[in-house]
Amino acid sequence: MKLILLGAPGAGKGTVAKMLTELDGSVQISTGDILRGAVQAGTELGKQAEAFMKAGDLVPDELIMGIMESRLQEPDCDKGFLLDGFPRTIPQADALKELLAKLNIELDMAVNIDVPRDVILDRLTTRRTCSNTDCQAIYNVKSNPPKQEGVCDMCGSPVVQREDETEEAISHRLETYNEKTAPLIGFYDKEGLLITSDATSSDAVINLIKEKLGL
Repeated sequence: MKLILLGAPGAGKGTVAKMLTELDGSVQISTGDILRGAVQAGTELGKQAEAFMKAGDLVPDELIMGIMESRLQEPDCDKGFLLDGFPRTIPQADALKELLAKLNIELDMAVNIDVPRDVILDRLTTRRTCSNTDCQAIYNVKSNPPKQEGVCDMCGSPVVQREDETEEAISHRLETYNEKTAPLIGFYDKEGLLITSDATSSDAVINLIKEKLGL
C-alpha cells in the first residue's frame, strides 16, 4: 500500500503506521527519520540538511524532496510506503505529486485521522519519553505508565516530559498544523484520494483503511 497519513500532532499517525507495516510489509517514512538518516550516513544532502537543523532552521523543500526522491527508490519501498507527517504544506504536496509522477508511483490514498483537540491535548500532555536517545521508549502516565514511576522499563533511564509536549507547546503546534497542514485535506480531497476517520481508536482507523483497500 502507498499511503499518506494526515492528522494533527498526537492524532496517532505513528501508531497507525506501525500497525500497517505489520500488515503488509510497507515501510513507515517520516521526514524526521529520513533527515536524521541522511545526516548519519553523511550524504551530501544530509550534510546540507544538518547545517539548517543545527541552526534551528527548517530544512528547505528542495532539500527534503531530494532526500525523499532517493528514499522512495530504495528497495524496501517496493512493497509500499506510509508517509507519516509528510507533506506538511501545499507546496510540498505539489512537489511530491511531481516526484511520484516522475518515479511512476501511484498513491492509493491520503488518510486524514481527525481526532478532537481535547483528546490530543490529553494524549500528549500525559505522554512521557525515555531520556536515553538510544531507547526513547514512550509511556503514558494514565494508560501506559512505567512500572516504576519516572524510570524506563527497558533501560532504567529517567522518563521525562518532552519540552514540545507541555500544554502551551502543544497548543502552538496545533495552531501551526491548522494554519499550514490542514489545507492538505482539501488538496487530497480534490485529487480524489482522501478518506477521513474520526475514530479515536487506531484499530478503527486500520479497519477503515483495510475496507477501502479491499484487504
